Amino acid sequence: MSTYLLTGAAGFIGSQTAQALLAKGHSVVGVDNLNNYYDVRLKDHRLDLLLGGDGLRMGTSPRSSIFEESDVSDSNFRFVAGDIENPSMIERLFAECRFDGVINLAARAGVRYSVEHPEVYATTNLAGSVNLLQAMVKQGCSKYLLASTSSLYAGTETPFVETANVTRPISPYAATKLAAEAMAHTYHHLHGIDVSVVRYFTVYGPAGRPDMSPLRFIKWIDEGTSITLFGDGSQTRDFTYIDDIVAGTLAALQPVGYEIINLGGGNRPLAINAMITGFEQELGKEAVVDYHPFHAGDMTSTQADIGKASRLLNWSPKVAPAKGFRRMVEWYQTNRAWLKDIELR
Repeated sequence: MSTYLLTGAAGFIGSQTAQALLAKGHSVVGVDNLNNYYDVRLKDHRLDLLLGGDGLRMGTSPRSSIFEESDVSDSNFRFVAGDIENPSMIERLFAECRFDGVINLAARAGVRYSVEHPEVYATTNLAGSVNLLQAMVKQGCSKYLLASTSSLYAGTETPFVETANVTRPISPYAATKLAAEAMAHTYHHLHGIDVSVVRYFTVYGPAGRPDMSPLRFIKWIDEGTSITLFGDGSQTRDFTYIDDIVAGTLAALQPVGYEIINLGGGNRPLAINAMITGFEQELGKEAVVDYHPFHAGDMTSTQADIGKASRLLNWSPKVAPAKGFRRMVEWYQTNRAWLKDIELR
């Protein structure tokens, strides 16, 4: 069994990836800075599950995690509250453990927020990645997996293929992810690090982020609050269920040299309006929609060409949007008692 350093461990994808690695018998050292870009109680929920709890051990404030300044372990999982922007913290972890691979899922996420605060995206998404790569070179750790984004494909033809020219990003978030990809290639070229860059497409599912439309829309519809919708709802997304994303991420840990790989739903892109209709049906309630102008940093449509993932990783998504939306609503209804207090961005 292997030992992995997994950054962004309290995040939506990071926590589920950690769970999957642990289920396979691997050891995981998880790092997260627990920033309050969104309500940290959702991060506490995920971490509590990873540490053997019932997911109900969480702070009372949306801005302060009960796991701040923690270094705690449960079985094969160790959580360290720390920031990958801090090179001394990274160096300490590499001195304490010998890692078989680094899974870098830590990132400042969110297209719209990046337009307002580009500086924090540059430090986390690029400088933090460099700190990890430097530590890998010093230790001789040879496998690096970097989470990237479909936002890079803005302005290119659909379905998006990995060879598309993505050198004209339209948001600071996408720009910093492109820079992180380029830096990873540099370390592959100079130091022989084996790199898998996985570009995720609109990931959704239980315990998803409260700044993304699926959880926001479910909560708003259930509570009778108007949905804030940027655009007219005709924009489409290649929705990808969290279990499929995790399976693709683990498959990408195999040696590949340097490869960029799309992980998307493989479905016909679904309109935001269709997602809203699906949630209305599952909840048995009608949505009230408050329309706002389309945001300049958003994309009108995303659709992944996943042929490379199929050929290289023998991976294909299994969960269709209708089933995934149903599972997410069921999770929400089970956890409604504490989700009612979660703040939405």
